[in-house]
Amino acid sequence: MGYGNLSTSRDCTSDQVKRTTNADVSYGALTARQLNADYQINGYSGLGMVRNYNGGSPDVTYRTFYDRALLNVSGDVWQNPGTWRPQLVVVNLGTNDFSTAVNPGEPWTPDRLAAAYRSAYGDFLQNLRTRYGAATTIVAVGTGQFAGQVQQVVKARDDAGDSRVRYWFLDDSDLDFLGCHWHYSAHDDRVISDRLTSFVAGLPMGR
Repeated sequence: MGYGNLSTSRDCTSDQVKRTTNADVSYGALTARQLNADYQINGYSGLGMVRNYNGGSPDVTYRTFYDRALLNVSGDVWQNPGTWRPQLVVVNLGTNDFSTAVNPGEPWTPDRLAAAYRSAYGDFLQNLRTRYGAATTIVAVGTGQFAGQVQQVVKARDDAGDSRVRYWFLDDSDLDFLGCHWHYSAHDDRVISDRLTSFVAGLPMGR
């Protein structure tokens, strides 16, 4: 989160990406500050729920690393000390799964990819629910071509009786995508944060 958001150009070298990435002014951090909330950001560039950007590194996905405290240690599991009890978890995963065409040799058809994505997303939400309990509100973000997939996942959770999983459509109107490699710019992060803050402010937050 915050990938190249301080860049003045969409064309960036690896070094420029490092120097212009600032998660502290990403929409997640900005939203937390608007709500006067503590926050934790878990992100990994290029990884998706079941398929990574352009089909890269097919042996891992975002879910491979989510439970780890040390990302480069296989089998490592982050142990919640019991004092981290989030009222809200926001999940935005899907851009990397669907934004690039499936390459020859990948095991996906459009229908198979969508079905695998929905299944993995449902499992991921269940893991969050198990980790944080029934009182945590989970917001599943949908945008672009994967928005409908997320809606289906949220509906399945609601049908199963989990009313604290909510869908939020990330409206990309008025965004300039001037960050490195067409990512959100700092301007975009502010716009998204204002929209997300408005949505979250109306959600039940109990502990």
